[in-house]
Amino acid sequence: MVPNFDAKNKSDEELAGLTRDNPDFYYFLMERYEEKILRYVRRIANVSREVSEDLVQEIFLKAYENINDFDETLKFSSWLYRIAHNHVISHWRKYKNEKLLSWDADESFKNMFESDDDLTRDLDKKITAERMSEVLDKIKPAYKEVLVLRYMEDKDYTEIGDILKKPVGTIGTLILRAKKELKKEIESGNNFYSK
Repeated sequence: MVPNFDAKNKSDEELAGLTRDNPDFYYFLMERYEEKILRYVRRIANVSREVSEDLVQEIFLKAYENINDFDETLKFSSWLYRIAHNHVISHWRKYKNEKLLSWDADESFKNMFESDDDLTRDLDKKITAERMSEVLDKIKPAYKEVLVLRYMEDKDYTEIGDILKKPVGTIGTLILRAKKELKKEIESGNNFYSK
């Protein structure tokens, strides 16, 4: 550990630069992002908490091994989420025939439909966060991921574009399509409504 070092006054990008000279600085980046990356992995990977924790450790190891490739003119968080995205996709491909678990949902999904008052009201009445996770698991993985990044991880279009390596315009289109598919799935699936 670096003695008498105040990481609060350093940006992620500065800490990444310092890590190149002294690996002890990487601890501060891990401390900042461990819970965020764990939450993200849990939301998109459909695996147990234990497997998610293992994936997160692998993600941080991969990021550390590639810290020299990090471009300090970009956001560190986007770079780290990109590594997490790629690692989860690789894991999914390797284990895609195994039964997946339901992921942890929360209430932030309601922000997806803020411009559609009727659907928001219906969601409030008919669907719980737990059931919403089931609905999200039924839409295309690419759609699910953009919704998770935008509405649950609170990433802007530029960051999502950096993470997924897609133009900002494409991200906007993906989000619109994802919301339409999600809305269609909710409206057609009586089995998702709360009892």
